[in-house]
Amino acid sequence: LRDNRIQLERSTPNELTISISDVVLSDEGEYTCSIFTMPVRTAKALVTVLGIPQKPQIFGHEQPIDEEKIARLTCRSSGSKPAAQLRWKKGNKELTDEGTEVVEDPNGKTFTVSSRVEFRVTKEDNEAEVTCTVDHESLQNSERSTTQKLQVHYKPTAKIEPHPQYPREGEKLQLQCDGQGNPIPQEFLWEKEGSDAPLQLSSDSVLIFPFLNKSDSGTYVCTATSSMGSVVAKYNLDVSGKRDHRAPGLTQVLLAAVSAVAAASAWCAAYLLSVFSPFAIWADASPVPSTSSTYHAVIGGVVAVIVFLLLSLLIVLGHYLIRHKGTYLTHEAKGSDDAPDADTAIINAEGGQAGGDDKKEYFI
Repeated sequence: LRDNRIQLERSTPNELTISISDVVLSDEGEYTCSIFTMPVRTAKALVTVLGIPQKPQIFGHEQPIDEEKIARLTCRSSGSKPAAQLRWKKGNKELTDEGTEVVEDPNGKTFTVSSRVEFRVTKEDNEAEVTCTVDHESLQNSERSTTQKLQVHYKPTAKIEPHPQYPREGEKLQLQCDGQGNPIPQEFLWEKEGSDAPLQLSSDSVLIFPFLNKSDSGTYVCTATSSMGSVVAKYNLDVSGKRDHRAPGLTQVLLAAVSAVAAASAWCAAYLLSVFSPFAIWADASPVPSTSSTYHAVIGGVVAVIVFLLLSLLIVLGHYLIRHKGTYLTHEAKGSDDAPDADTAIINAEGGQAGGDDKKEYFI
């Protein structure tokens, strides 16, 4: 045997066995075995060599595809014999190809197979995986496939986020124009409705108010722009008043007093119920009809009257204090305007020294 890859494995009067290592396509053909007897006997065998397909390649994904445009992809695999089959998937969904082309390779023994798919893309297809798989009998239980990710350009979206969420007068406020898209917006225009001049035009998506005033209230508009277009987001800013850090006023005091009265009334009710509870227990144990409901009604009525009277008193007192807050009345001795000193003023006052005890100041 001239080819070192071909080895004689077994030779007997009844059997002749050879082996071929590192099989190549050129090993395909008809093999003849002859037994030199009288007469000579021969047997022939046809050997078919399968061409293993190469890993497929995907073309047409090199450049980003605009939203709502048609994506045209081609999958190609060469070196198969017989011609391989190609199939497509986008994510977990099977794609139907637009046609398959089979071309014989220059060696005249193997084939190159090409398959095309077309589909309309949306922004949800951005970063989607497209897989081309080659099926061939030489691969047995294994498969060869190639996966590529799609790049889809789509229009931007935007929303405005305030920091802090509830701005107050005198505080610092940042309005963040959160622009999303592919490509990401690179230009942000800030305007205020009713104002002629724009507030800010830059690549910075943040509008800063170092010190809020109520005059800053209004509707602010952010226009985010990318190569795929522009989008507008609005935010209504309502600047509330400063936080009140002063001591609690009369209203707060009255509310606290009402709460205290309610708590005291509840305590009184609980105490009265505990006092009358033995009678209620005795009544339940007796064959005589129970009167506990009567006691509860009486107690509830007493508590309600007490609460009503106390609330009424607090309301009247609060109304009076509001009307007379910070005022006072004085009764000064008449004729004291021209007195050189306090003693002379008292002596010259009407009624003399005896009336001095009646001339006092009353503060309310």
